Amino acid sequence: MSLDLDARQRAMLLEMGLRIWQRPAVDEATATPAANAPVRAAAKTAAPAQPAPTLAPTAPITPIAPVTPIELASTDGAPIGWPSLQQTVAACQACGLCAGRKAAVFGAAPDQAQADWLVVGEPPDEQEERDGQAFAGSAGQLLDNMLKALALQRGSSGALGAYVTNIVKCRPAAPRNPTPQELGTCQRYLQEEIALVRPRLILAMGRFAAQSLLQASVPDAASIPLGKLRGQVYRYQGLPVVVSYHPTYLLRTQADKAKAWADLCLAMATLDAPASDNS
Repeated sequence: MSLDLDARQRAMLLEMGLRIWQRPAVDEATATPAANAPVRAAAKTAAPAQPAPTLAPTAPITPIAPVTPIELASTDGAPIGWPSLQQTVAACQACGLCAGRKAAVFGAAPDQAQADWLVVGEPPDEQEERDGQAFAGSAGQLLDNMLKALALQRGSSGALGAYVTNIVKCRPAAPRNPTPQELGTCQRYLQEEIALVRPRLILAMGRFAAQSLLQASVPDAASIPLGKLRGQVYRYQGLPVVVSYHPTYLLRTQADKAKAWADLCLAMATLDAPASDNS
């Protein structure tokens, strides 16, 4: 699957480190390449990709266990609103992730409007905790360039908007993976974000994000490598879910940026498909 790209989108893909091939436009009178010569020149001057380091294998996470629901302000099933949700997340003591945290990492400003795309990332890292936002630092810059290549922007509303958040909101004081109970506890907050944002599609970036969202609908999702979860459209609470690599991983493994672009194309094609095809 590919997209019709304009010059700006091709430039954004070059920022990701992806060289985009296009069939040269040919002048029928002279039979010489014409229109896309500047694009080829830009590709030749792009910085060469660094070799991917050897990564240690990661163990599969355990399926999420049921937990006692978090008590939020609303009791009638309606979303509680951005200010109340932010305050609840900031004060949350429902699981061990809160121990020693410096700040909870929330997904958006209180006035965040509806957005078609919901991007869910991994547990917060030190940079995200320090900045107080999901997808911060170099990983956030790469994500922004990926979204711009699709004419999307984080924080914007409607069809051109993307709301970004993490699968859990707290980074523990001692670096470790979240437990199944902690992942399950924080899903209530994600469900509240979904109710407020009303996205049309979820892009799950990273192993924990993908396996946590799919554990209820995909047998043995917790034991399936991320690479094998890619390339399909799943469901979470009725919403289509597309799985891809986290930008932090892509910064280490340049060769997989092309696969990430294929995932974005799949997500865009899913949104463009007739409503009956997405049901």
